[in-house]
Amino acid sequence: MRSIASSASSRGIAAIVGVGPKLGRSIARKFAHEGYTVAILARDLGRLSRFADEIAREEKAQVFAIRIDCSDSRSVREAFEGVLSLGFVEVLVYNAYQPVSWHPTNFADIRLDTFEKSLAVSSVGAFHCAQQVLPGMVERGKGTILFTGCSASLNGIPGYAELCCGKFALRGLSQCMAREFQPLGVHVAHVIIDGVVAPPRGASTSQRSSVGEQQSGGGGDSSMMLDPDALAQTYWHLHIQDRTAWTQEIDLRPSNTRFF
Repeated sequence: MRSIASSASSRGIAAIVGVGPKLGRSIARKFAHEGYTVAILARDLGRLSRFADEIAREEKAQVFAIRIDCSDSRSVREAFEGVLSLGFVEVLVYNAYQPVSWHPTNFADIRLDTFEKSLAVSSVGAFHCAQQVLPGMVERGKGTILFTGCSASLNGIPGYAELCCGKFALRGLSQCMAREFQPLGVHVAHVIIDGVVAPPRGASTSQRSSVGEQQSGGGGDSSMMLDPDALAQTYWHLHIQDRTAWTQEIDLRPSNTRFF
């Protein structure tokens, strides 16, 4: 764990799981900007520490980098021991997924281990992370859990069975949790990213050529790019919604997307 801090926040912790250079980093920066102490979690601790330095410096916030492997239940438990030692978790954003190739894979060629890994990261990891924070949220009668989905959450895509099955399961988990825990004061919502997340503004050439954390299967058309900072605004608005009008699912796409 690494702490880069100024003054302590009077709010709870915003835990962002699955932080890479695009959407996850933008969500973390937004919650830090709004005064939260932020825990960012992913497998690459070195990169996370650089993000923590950057966000803490820009937003004058407390940011903690904690390594997690969402496919490993022990790693999840250990990571959240660190998160919960910082204080109560008011917000959990689950943004992790197992990267897949842009090129479709014939079903007969999908390996069992890659299929299981995708399920483990996309849905089982979300289950484990949610279980770590829900008791505290229920006890306080408040909290927000936001799951990041994609186009594959809604429709089967030929050649992307690993991604689709993991994301279908995540959507089902979100709906079950919303019906169980929203009456107890915990807002659970599923965010469908229907398009490709663009690099952050001012990103380097290497960042622009890399594949982002969340994406729909099948291509990198620049006309379909979504601004990660704009997406992060929606995550924030979901968190601050009045409980008399909570959103359970929302889909986000560029304005020039055609509907068929």
